[in-house]
Amino acid sequence: MIDHLDGAVIPTGFDVPVDPLRRAAHYTGEPGCIAEARHFAALFLQQLRTEWCAEIDRRVQDEVLLVVSELVTNADRHSDGPYILELEGTDTSLTVAVYDSSAALPRRFPRDPQRIGRHGLEIVHALAAEVAVERVPVGKRVTAAVHLDKRN
Repeated sequence: MIDHLDGAVIPTGFDVPVDPLRRAAHYTGEPGCIAEARHFAALFLQQLRTEWCAEIDRRVQDEVLLVVSELVTNADRHSDGPYILELEGTDTSLTVAVYDSSAALPRRFPRDPQRIGRHGLEIVHALAAEVAVERVPVGKRVTAAVHLDKRN
């Protein structure tokens, strides 16, 4: 970072990122894609720790990986084509977006401890600060925003 003091440029010795870190991965839906997506997200979180000095504890990391798993699993099961995982983050927040080719919007079912399966979106809503679903030209995008610093 460079500070300006009365017109003089003074280097402070370190650079602070300005734009959020962004990464995307494309998956075909073949076996192993969900595990690959979790691994991709874990590497992304490590990069946030390094480049943004993000303090992400183990519990928050596990929650992020669960959100990624649930959203990618839904795309894998309910679309007839490839899907994209897009991650964007800073030191305090992370946005997980999954694009797939299905125009059918996901349904969030009422709580039912007796129901087997179909709890994915319920889990995502419990862990994320915000969840949004929107149609895009080739299907839909499901987005979940997660606070990395749970003290906020």
